Amino acid sequence: MIRVALADDHQLVRAGFRALLDSEPDIEVVAEASGGRELVASLRRTAADVALVDIRMPDGDGLWATEQITADPELAAVRVVIVTTFELDEYVTRAILAGASGFLVKDTEPADLIRAVRVVAGGDALLSPGITRRLIERAAAGMRPTPDARALDALTERETDVLRLVAEGLTNEEIGARLHLSPLTAKTHVSRIMQKLHARDRVRLVILAYEAGLATPGWRTSP
Repeated sequence: MIRVALADDHQLVRAGFRALLDSEPDIEVVAEASGGRELVASLRRTAADVALVDIRMPDGDGLWATEQITADPELAAVRVVIVTTFELDEYVTRAILAGASGFLVKDTEPADLIRAVRVVAGGDALLSPGITRRLIERAAAGMRPTPDARALDALTERETDVLRLVAEGLTNEEIGARLHLSPLTAKTHVSRIMQKLHARDRVRLVILAYEAGLATPGWRTSP
């Protein structure tokens, strides 16, 4: 069962999300909050796998709440998905750097919201279709002035190949097809890379790949 916490200062929005998510057999809403501080306090009392967080909220906005959650070792299992009306580069970049695992706008189709919860709970990262990888590129570009390839020294050659494809935005299935691996084997490689690089999720792996110079803006691998 995927446990979800909701944070939005509009009660009707929370009620709509709750009704949608609770109708799924594998998802349960376990907490609600109208502000960032209330959300963080709730998560410390009630275990959750995914937090759907609005950006603009009183008493601690969504970006502040994301920073608090990702910095707290006791909340390491919580994955944050920012859900907002505002599809602005500034917000997306700040959310990624704060440690968010996903970013959705509120006009997302219901099926896409449900999929986002499942994808992020499974350890993957997700961005709205209208939010392109250039935002991750922007985020990564500001992290370190000079690429440091030594950051990837712990990886095997195969793991480095997998990380390149993660940075390209490929799913486990697509990585498997590109490298002639099963999706499960690709997922295992990604999990090991996360462990070695101490990354929370795939968003952080993408940023690390850009930091280390393994990927650059506009970069693509050859088929």
